[in-house]
Amino acid sequence: MNIITKPYVNAFLNFARNKPEVLCISADLTSSCEVDQFRDQFPERFFSMGMTEQHTLSFCGGLAMEGFRPFFHTFSVFLYRRPFDQLINSIAYSNRKVRLMGFLPGITTPGGITHQAIEDIAVLRSVPNMTLLETGDATEVETVLEVADAVEGPVYVRILRGLVPRLFETPFRFNQLRPLSQGQDVLVLSAGITTEEAMRASKALAAAGVSITHLHASTLKPFAKQQFLDALHNIKYGIITLENHTVVGGLGSIVAEILAEAGIGKKLIRLGLQDTFAQGASRPYLMKKYGLDAMALIAAIENLLQQSTGITENDLQTIRLDEVHSVAKAEAL
Repeated sequence: MNIITKPYVNAFLNFARNKPEVLCISADLTSSCEVDQFRDQFPERFFSMGMTEQHTLSFCGGLAMEGFRPFFHTFSVFLYRRPFDQLINSIAYSNRKVRLMGFLPGITTPGGITHQAIEDIAVLRSVPNMTLLETGDATEVETVLEVADAVEGPVYVRILRGLVPRLFETPFRFNQLRPLSQGQDVLVLSAGITTEEAMRASKALAAAGVSITHLHASTLKPFAKQQFLDALHNIKYGIITLENHTVVGGLGSIVAEILAEAGIGKKLIRLGLQDTFAQGASRPYLMKKYGLDAMALIAAIENLLQQSTGITENDLQTIRLDEVHSVAKAEAL
């Protein structure tokens, strides 16, 4: 595994270069959303709308109605909190092909409540016609654009920026759970930045004799229900979800709904923000404080197994996927 610097920059350039109908929309956060090079190379297809998210969503709906393919880039919180009415009436209701590229999802920013999109999945998966995608590594950042563009209707994408680890060799696959390990004791589902933490935990768990099936979820709406149910067949103890989001309405709720509707009585533990806002601090600090990291997953698995694995923080440090990444300075806004 290695670390890629700003994988979205070239991904968007390469995707849009020969597609004149693709337009890049910004809301005063052009460089922060890594589309400044597109602005410089294709100024006639770039629109900076300023801090007018309500107006911009309506504008994007109009562009889509005229046959353009607008990709609106801003921080995740500004795509749905402030302009929710316009999102419903100008985009979702009319099923417009608008791509909402949301940067700084969850606690990937030290910006605190005003910049941390911790309930975006809960809000947007309740909106009819809306598709929800989330990237978990550099490969998915590089390959999500074609996937999003192929959807008939609006798409919201949680995008990673800056220094992004490359965890996967194969591209983003629409509505497929990515199998990362196979086992019989516990089923772990993770999404976004929590997948790297779950992979760290998996290595330590394997060494401790605990067998887990680990699935990475990158399409959150729709959801690969049957693939999830198939993975449950031989699981002995239960399921753990790990997400960069509140546990209310996100990945954990998706799984709980599927289990309830299928009448499956497996125990479920949901790891994520426990119905709380997060502080403003570095990502590693926040992941540890709110139980989104590898050690939190270890503790949850011990709870399911009703036994100690003997795994310590020091054990996890020795198998951290990338030491440079783990101590990377928190990104500025």
